[in-house]
Amino acid sequence: MLLLHTSDWHIGRVFYGRRRYRETERFLHWLAGWILEHGVDVLLVAGDVFDTSTPGNRAQALYYRFLCRVAASDCRHVVIISGNHDSPSLLSAPRELLRELRIHVIAGPGREPADQVLLLDDRSGRPALVVCAVPYLRDRDIRCSAPGESMEEKQARLLAGIRDHYRRVCAHGIRLRDELDLPLVAMGHLFTAGGRVVDGDGVRELSVGGLDRVETDIFPPEIDYLALGHLHQAQRVGGADTRRYSGAPLAMGFAEAGREKYVLSVRFSGRRAAVEKVAVPCFLPLHRISGDLETIVDRLTGLARQGDGGLVEVVYTGDALVADLGEQVSRVVAGTDLEVLSIRNPRAVDRALAQMHAGEALEELDEEEVFRRCLQVRQVPEEQHGDLLACYREILLTLHEEDSE
Repeated sequence: MLLLHTSDWHIGRVFYGRRRYRETERFLHWLAGWILEHGVDVLLVAGDVFDTSTPGNRAQALYYRFLCRVAASDCRHVVIISGNHDSPSLLSAPRELLRELRIHVIAGPGREPADQVLLLDDRSGRPALVVCAVPYLRDRDIRCSAPGESMEEKQARLLAGIRDHYRRVCAHGIRLRDELDLPLVAMGHLFTAGGRVVDGDGVRELSVGGLDRVETDIFPPEIDYLALGHLHQAQRVGGADTRRYSGAPLAMGFAEAGREKYVLSVRFSGRRAAVEKVAVPCFLPLHRISGDLETIVDRLTGLARQGDGGLVEVVYTGDALVADLGEQVSRVVAGTDLEVLSIRNPRAVDRALAQMHAGEALEELDEEEVFRRCLQVRQVPEEQHGDLLACYREILLTLHEEDSE
């Protein structure tokens, strides 16, 4: 059997106030074509289908249009689990209808471990694959709160609950695997210990009320292939070739500018899985340009001459004070296919941070820094800053989405 492992589509994502529908549509069109061309038997989608729990009509239309196209192909099964960005109720709503199209949606933990174990057939109708499809596990799904417990105790109980949940689900899958002599695939959406992230790649912090650095030994050795989502960089888990994050198919931030993105093909011969990276085309380039004013102007001019277009972040690192940096950048890209979404001046910010009183310019501080200043002014205890910042980031995300609508 040939499987294709992908995750973290984040349909409807807002990127510096700009919706990425066009890029997502082109990716899904390419993905459906690859599935058709290469005769994929099973598509695995390891969570974060949408970027928000309340995706708009256009985001949902892209999702369902893609599923219809895949269902009409020779692909036997699609298995989708929810991620931390997804709404379990929204993904689950059409579950019974989608099941008739051989699209299996596992958005919540269910009542029994068996609810997350699928037995998939091949083109001849015979059982061919066991899939343990574990969705993103929320605190309320697996842990009962106890009065007076500390944050450390809460986190320990949560991680213990995650471990126990995977143990019970995989135990049921292993029994099926052994009885029928079939390969076993497990899916999950979580952050494993040793996982790599890039600053600015969009991975939401989950250290409070979520899955932070789960040890890899929660996955039994009987698993023949482990398909994970949540981390946006394609990578092995614990160095194992058959335990993988596929990564996000689109660059999530300018920190990923120039990085190649992948989906993973997994071909089974018996229980042995051979994994290969499949490069995803770059549908809209991201460019990060840094340096002094002369360097920035030269690089922007060069990109404009290439005519490939793209989204640009400018990071000014020169020593001289440039009061009209934004105006000069705008003049260079005017009439080109380049779109400058961010202009950063860390030197100016450093100066602003050093000025706590007179002469400080609000526009030189980002939203999070302003909030940090408020916490300091209000003398909020340092140990509360992490939780409050996490809530504040959620509010900012909601506000940006409303502005875009």
